[in-house]
Amino acid sequence: MIASQIMNRKIVTVEMDDGLHVINDIFRHVKFHHLLVIQGKSLVGVISDRDFLKAISPFIHTLSEREQDRATLNLKAHQIMTRKPITAYKNEKVETVANKMFKNNISCIPIVNKNGNVEGIITIKDILKWFLSKTGYSTQAERNK
Repeated sequence: MIASQIMNRKIVTVEMDDGLHVINDIFRHVKFHHLLVIQGKSLVGVISDRDFLKAISPFIHTLSEREQDRATLNLKAHQIMTRKPITAYKNEKVETVANKMFKNNISCIPIVNKNGNVEGIITIKDILKWFLSKTGYSTQAERNK
């Protein structure tokens, strides 16, 4: 099986100068855990929900929130993103993609074309679903269909 067969084509992107307030809104309203940072059409970075949580004050949206806490939302995507992310191509074997993720201790891998434009994303959850289907187990979502 190849990457294009399990990759998620529903991706969410932000631009390098988008503020963390934009990223905050995205993470609060979608179920994604990774945002891809693009410049033009090219991938330049990845932001995980963990990267975001490390960058903002823990007092955001609490009764203890202060002005300096809100100021952390003024940071920009390029200030917290992982630069030069590990990527894969859609024709790579899923095993190869999984190995890249394991070797680099990452939980997602953007799928790009030869020009560096994003075509999709594979997360650790996608790899786990693929593994379960390969071994004959089905996920709860598949059993509910």
